[in-house]
Amino acid sequence: MKKILFIVNVDWFFVSHRLPIALEAKKQGYEVHIACKFTDKFDLLASHGFILHELNLERASIGLLNEVRLFVQIFRCLKKVNPDLLHAITIKPVLYAGFVSRFTQIKRVFSISGLGYVFIGSDLKSKLIAPIAKLFYRLAIGKKNDVVIVQNKNDHLLIAKMCKLNDDQFVLIPGSGVDLTKYHMQQEPENEVMIMFMSRLLKDKGIYEFYESASLLKNKDINARFVLVGDVDANPKSLKRSELVAWVASGVVEYWGHTNHPETMIPKCNIFVLPSYREGFPKALIEAAACGRPVVTTDVPGCRDAIIPDKTGILVPAKDPLSLANAIEKLILDKNLRESMGVEGRLLAESRYSIDDVVKTHLYIYSGLGN
Repeated sequence: MKKILFIVNVDWFFVSHRLPIALEAKKQGYEVHIACKFTDKFDLLASHGFILHELNLERASIGLLNEVRLFVQIFRCLKKVNPDLLHAITIKPVLYAGFVSRFTQIKRVFSISGLGYVFIGSDLKSKLIAPIAKLFYRLAIGKKNDVVIVQNKNDHLLIAKMCKLNDDQFVLIPGSGVDLTKYHMQQEPENEVMIMFMSRLLKDKGIYEFYESASLLKNKDINARFVLVGDVDANPKSLKRSELVAWVASGVVEYWGHTNHPETMIPKCNIFVLPSYREGFPKALIEAAACGRPVVTTDVPGCRDAIIPDKTGILVPAKDPLSLANAIEKLILDKNLRESMGVEGRLLAESRYSIDDVVKTHLYIYSGLGN
C-alpha cells in the first residue's frame, strides 16, 4: 500500500480545504498520514482512519528556537512515515518539509495558495524577512519531478522565476473547490440590505477598508447593515480585540463571531465583500458565488481570478475605502443587479469550482507521480 503524507499548518484548515482529497486518496488505496497542529479536529480526522502526527506549528511564530523544533519534528515525521508521496500545504510546511525532503527519493507535491504577508507587506519586518523567505523557497522546491499546485497565474510566474521551475511542473487549480450539494442558490433576504465580511480579521484581508467604507456609507444614511464574521488571529497583522470592541460600540458594524458553517451564514447576506490585498484563490468568494451572492472584491491576484468582473461581482482597487464604498452602494441601491450577479455567480461556481473536479485533479497528479 502506498503511503501519502499531508503536512499542513492546522487541522481545521485541512478539514475545510483538503478533507475530500484525503478521503478519496484513502478510498483509492493510499495509506493516508496527516501531520499538523491539532486543535479540535483530531477526533474527526481519526474517525476517517487517517494516521495522525502532531506538529507544534505556529503560523505566526518566527522565534528561532520554535522554528528549529518544528524543523526537527518534520524531519522525524518524514523519517518515521517514509511516505511514497509528500503533499505539503501552506507556507511553513512547504518550506520546511520541502527542505528536509530535498535529497530524498520521496515524490513531492506542493500546494501554494498565496505567498504570505512577507511578500505584500511594506513594513520593515516584511522587508527583512522576504529575502530569507525567497532563499528558503529556492532551497525547498526545485527537483525535476516536483509538482507545484498554484491557484492563480501570478503565483505561477513568481514561483517559476524564484525556484527556476519549468512550466510543466505547475498545475493551476482555481481554489479548493466548493461542495455544490452543500452550498445552495438562495434568494436574498428582504428588508435591510446586509453586507458581510467573512474571513480572518486581518489587515491584509482589507478589514480596515471594510470598516472605513461602512463608516462612509453610514454617514450618507444608507440603509444597510455591515457584518463581520470571523475572529482575531495570531497573525501580527490581525485586528486587535480592543479595536473590534470599539468598532461594534460605534454602531458602524456588527460582529457575529466565527462560524464553522459558512454554507448557512453566507445566505444571510445580500452582498459579500472581501477587500483583500492579495490572495492565492479565496475560497470564501466561490462559496458566496455558489450561494448566489454578488461580491465586491479587489483587483489583485487571486481575488480578480475568482469572479467575472461586472457579471458576478465588482472589482475595486486595493486599499481604497472610497471606491469600495461606491461599489457597495451601487449594489445596495440596485436589487436587480444583485440578483443577476447572484445567478451568474452560481453558474460560475457550477462550471469551474466544483469540489469533485478539484479532487479528481489531485488524484490524477498523485497517480502520475506514482508511475
